[in-house]
Amino acid sequence: MIKANNIHKNYGDLHVLKGVDLHIKQGEIVSIVGASGAGKTTLLQILGTLDRASEIKESDLIINESKINSLSQKNLSKFRNEQLGFIFQFHQLLPEFTALENVCIPAYIGKISKSKAEKRAKELLDFLGLSHRYDHKPSELSGGEQQRVAVARALINNPKVIFADEPSGNLDSEAAENLHKLFFKLRDEFGQTFVIVTHNRELADMADRKLTMVDGKIVN
Repeated sequence: MIKANNIHKNYGDLHVLKGVDLHIKQGEIVSIVGASGAGKTTLLQILGTLDRASEIKESDLIINESKINSLSQKNLSKFRNEQLGFIFQFHQLLPEFTALENVCIPAYIGKISKSKAEKRAKELLDFLGLSHRYDHKPSELSGGEQQRVAVARALINNPKVIFADEPSGNLDSEAAENLHKLFFKLRDEFGQTFVIVTHNRELADMADRKLTMVDGKIVN
């Protein structure tokens, strides 16, 4: 599903990623751990096409058989919307919109009709135990509920890969445990591939594979 070869990233003189090689199979849940500053989030942003790797010879990134480096900006945006989902530590819900409206936004960007988008959003919110929260705005939801809305938003376009950056870092222990179990339920239900950057040892150890980054490289 994901093949990354010789990925480098420089910010001026700062060499953040130093030749990362990574292969992830379809339906696999992979956690990425390491100390702050090791390059975890930078790698996740490049894998998720939110940032581009530095142009290095013999460096490439392939996701679901698409060569990311060869896509135009327009086609890259389309690919990201259709094939990738994102869950962040801070849910990034838009405060002026309801839970249902927030979930629908990626579908609207993908030119899906309002009726079809809302039907799918309600199915996801029902699946996540939020059928009673359709019309509630983020300020009216608990932290765990907000994060589950964010999960539904990530799933709305049936993406092949979900990228999660410290997804439970802003939750209490019970909500975090529920979210962790949810990822595996989603994988079993929908077959998504998950790539998760986390400092949570329990979540990292639950994954099918745990990768450790040190100083811009994967060391295991």
